[in-house]
Amino acid sequence: MDAIERIPSGSQGLDTILNGGLPPNRLYLVEGSPGAGKTTLALQFLQQGVALNERCLYITLSETSEELEAVAISHGWSLNGIDLFELASAEEVLGDGRQQSILHPWEMELGGTIRLIQDQVERIRPTRVVFDSLSELRLLAQDPLRYRRQVLALKQFFAPRKATVLLVDDLTGNRGERDAHLHSLCHGVVTLQRLTLEFGASRRRLQVQKLRGVDFVAGMHDFIIRKGGIRVFPRLIAAQHHVAFEGEPVLSGVAGLDALLGGGPLRGTSTLVTGPAGSGKTTLALQYVDAACLRGERCTIYEFDERIATMLVRSGSMGMHLQQHIDNGLLDIRQIDPAEVSPGEFAWLVRDAVEQDNCRLIVIDSLSGYLAAMPEEQQLILQMHELLSYLSQRGVSTFLLNPQHGLVGTMSTNLNVSYVADAIVLLRFFEAEGRIRKAISVIKNRSGNHEDTIRELRIDKHGVRVGECLVNFKGVLTGTPEYDGNTSPLMENRASDII
Repeated sequence: MDAIERIPSGSQGLDTILNGGLPPNRLYLVEGSPGAGKTTLALQFLQQGVALNERCLYITLSETSEELEAVAISHGWSLNGIDLFELASAEEVLGDGRQQSILHPWEMELGGTIRLIQDQVERIRPTRVVFDSLSELRLLAQDPLRYRRQVLALKQFFAPRKATVLLVDDLTGNRGERDAHLHSLCHGVVTLQRLTLEFGASRRRLQVQKLRGVDFVAGMHDFIIRKGGIRVFPRLIAAQHHVAFEGEPVLSGVAGLDALLGGGPLRGTSTLVTGPAGSGKTTLALQYVDAACLRGERCTIYEFDERIATMLVRSGSMGMHLQQHIDNGLLDIRQIDPAEVSPGEFAWLVRDAVEQDNCRLIVIDSLSGYLAAMPEEQQLILQMHELLSYLSQRGVSTFLLNPQHGLVGTMSTNLNVSYVADAIVLLRFFEAEGRIRKAISVIKNRSGNHEDTIRELRIDKHGVRVGECLVNFKGVLTGTPEYDGNTSPLMENRASDII
């Protein structure tokens, strides 16, 4: 399979899915509902041919040259170098009387149109052809059997002419259903989908249904349409991205915090920081980011919830100068709009940070925001598992922030990702001496030993500090912690706090 010659499709992501591109001189079907991106993909395919000095032909039975020109201009393209054949041209040659006279039945319309197309192909001798669309051909044929025979005739006509042909089908003439017989005639089938969500931008997905003799990446792949064409995000397969790395501990710069995690989380592991709103989840993750940047490591924060400006001001008040790390090129904070970003696109944002920018630590804040980008929770778990596996294979440390509902009492979360994380840090509020305080504990650490103690966590202008172990503490895991021990370990006297 790997020895088969390939030609680029015009989309780098699609070529990745096809493991190099399309086998040349074959007939392919591109199908999808209106608005899915078929015309854009077809023009991108021909633009690639023009760039390679190939003769290209666009046969349009549904759109005018002005409409195609508008699509091309919107992407910054030109139709120069692409020959156009319009149905209107065929009507002029055949005569308008065919629409009014019984002397021109539909059999003659179909046959005359096909002959004109064949004459155009013989004259131009293109190596890349787009036939848009089969729905118009289906209407001209009117009979399913005659339509399929005509498509087969087209396939046989193009076969000896060394042309790679894309047949575009918008499914409107077939009651929105795929034509199994048409699939069997084509060498490969690419299906485009446009999903309309209740809120936010529509999502688009691509799937290669078949490709004879070629191994390809199966399944759904997200894609977007932007100026410049279609950008496809191939489905992430973590096992294909392993690199060798040393699994040394990742230090936070806070001795008590590192002691809780048995020296710190190891490289290539993921840490889930969970707790109620305001308990310090983001600040705890920023402490690791600040320490990593001070070591000269590159970090990326994907912020779904908090505004970046607010984060920078808040972290600066606690002695963490993130803006300085940004100016030094060590920190990248990206504001993510879950209503606009698909899971596949987000995975590729992460890949670019790791592979292009050599990012060594990533923070996702928060998983609730990431959940909004997913149509179903089960898909999120699978996506997150594959993404964390990829980061693990690349030796990247990951911090996931998962807010819980409620401030005190029994708490819950709408997302159970605890089993995919290597370590879990639990934050809780508790009351002692008439003050609301914060407790921190580690309830899981696959990468090594960890303390089973409960320590007090304090976050103020002095930064993140972890106190001594608290005993006579009960109910912390239930969400209603109660401390009835000695007050001396509490971080009341700042002069004696343990840093």
